[in-house]
Amino acid sequence: MQSKVTLADVAAAAGVSKMTASRAMRGARDVSPKTVERIQRIAAELGYMANHVAASLANNRSDLIGVVVPSLSNIVFSEVMSGIEDAITGSGLQPFFGVTGYDPDREYRIVRQMLSWQPAGMIVTGLDQDELTTQMLRAAPLPIVQIMDTDGDPVDMCVGFSQREAGAGMARMLLEAGRKRFAYVGCGLDRDTRGAKRRAGYLETLATQGITDVPERIVGGLSSVAAGKAMTAEILTAHPDLDAIYYSNDDVAMGGLFHCMEAGIPIPDRLTIAGFNGVDISASLPAPMATTRTARREIGAAAAAAILNRQGRGTKSPLPALQTLEVHHVLDARISVTTS
Repeated sequence: MQSKVTLADVAAAAGVSKMTASRAMRGARDVSPKTVERIQRIAAELGYMANHVAASLANNRSDLIGVVVPSLSNIVFSEVMSGIEDAITGSGLQPFFGVTGYDPDREYRIVRQMLSWQPAGMIVTGLDQDELTTQMLRAAPLPIVQIMDTDGDPVDMCVGFSQREAGAGMARMLLEAGRKRFAYVGCGLDRDTRGAKRRAGYLETLATQGITDVPERIVGGLSSVAAGKAMTAEILTAHPDLDAIYYSNDDVAMGGLFHCMEAGIPIPDRLTIAGFNGVDISASLPAPMATTRTARREIGAAAAAAILNRQGRGTKSPLPALQTLEVHHVLDARISVTTS
């Protein structure tokens, strides 16, 4: 069997000390870029693999960033993760992901397991974790960034936007467009707390205009086009005079749009279909659909940058005020970065 290549072997081949080789492999700034490049090339040629487990035990910290998201089937969170990858490239950090399925118990287990790996930081979706998960995050001696929401108190930092204001902004847009008979259709609001906040903002804004009779169809489970299509058929059968329906997200709204197209209901002249997230496909549908576009990639990048800055690995420059929300042609808001 071939013996394992050690850091001492890399140092000897490069003609440097073991300490210099170690700093070069970490990309330390006190080693010249030319030397770092040469040592890392030699390490690759020799087949050297660093022992990150041993390093994390020695330093009481790994080079991992834990990222907790509710779903991977939704393009929203794949774009968030792309932004995280963009921000940490070249930093020596590596993200590892956990998917909760909007299940608080599963989220608790994932966060607990991730913290046991002594990560350099954690990025967690939302501000509404249960009490035990929140206690764990507050007690963790590392940077914690909660993303996609600012309606609440972060345990450390948060990067996102007001979900309640997103719903309110859509209601204002529909009112300004002259719509008068409103409804709401959603999925899984018992677990999707951000969707529930958007619904609340929507209904509260309509109520300020004296509109309190707002028919609703809400089912459990994950969002889907099929669920949106079925619920839209139900609500329009019961309330055929509706001229605006707000949906919990674009997936559900697209189902509503497909039902209306099959039923011969003119969109948007007769009925406005409004979603949330601004996924790319919504701009390519055969009929126009209102939506709220969110800067998912930028939110992921800003969250990772906050951890890098806290760890002294970033530029320490102020995080940019990035545009976060844009209801087509109407709503304009900005990313908010908050430190508790």
